[in-house]
Amino acid sequence: MQKHERTSAAMANTSSLVIEQLTLKRQQQVLLSLNETIAGGDILTVMGPSGSGKSTLLNWLTGMLPKGFSASGDIYLNEKKITDIASHQRQIGLLYQDPLLFPHLTVAGNISFAMPAEAKAQRKATISQALSQVGLAGLEQRCPQSLSGGQQARVALLRVLLSQPKAILLDEPFSKLDSQLRQETRQLVFEQIRQHKLPAIMVTHDQSDADAAQGKIISLFSVD
Repeated sequence: MQKHERTSAAMANTSSLVIEQLTLKRQQQVLLSLNETIAGGDILTVMGPSGSGKSTLLNWLTGMLPKGFSASGDIYLNEKKITDIASHQRQIGLLYQDPLLFPHLTVAGNISFAMPAEAKAQRKATISQALSQVGLAGLEQRCPQSLSGGQQARVALLRVLLSQPKAILLDEPFSKLDSQLRQETRQLVFEQIRQHKLPAIMVTHDQSDADAAQGKIISLFSVD
């Protein structure tokens, strides 16, 4: 993508994630080449078998490319080049298939862990309001182990959203939920992405996830 094209896309939507001229390799073997612009509220779905480069793409986006892999190309988030910025400064949220909640912290403690610094009273009110919005009102002091799988998934989502990311990556986030819970949680996650106008990339093996995202789908192939 040329620079003027990237700028035009960003101007059309104040929030965007641009992958420019990416070539991702394992040793000397090319796994994928990509040029994509994801506007705020849109979800790009990446599908493919194990070894095709899906998770490695997310690792590159977050600045945590594993040893043995290399990449050329650039990342622009809201027009700012973040290719060489440290992982913790990229403002990219990541939602995994496991909630990864801290067992020694309460629900409120887990959510507040990644929140920007603000007055304690305001933080408490923000968390309470967010919990109420996703059907978890009054659970601030509960321990994560006492929650159902679906409730834990919602807490994990709020922890990501209240960290105020500028983009979000979804790494098989619904794969461990049963069918009904998967559908409900998926709907909630996608609604929040659109409401917050976050550009998003989802890695999944499930076609129903891809269909529900209602965005562009990229299918990768295994490289022997």
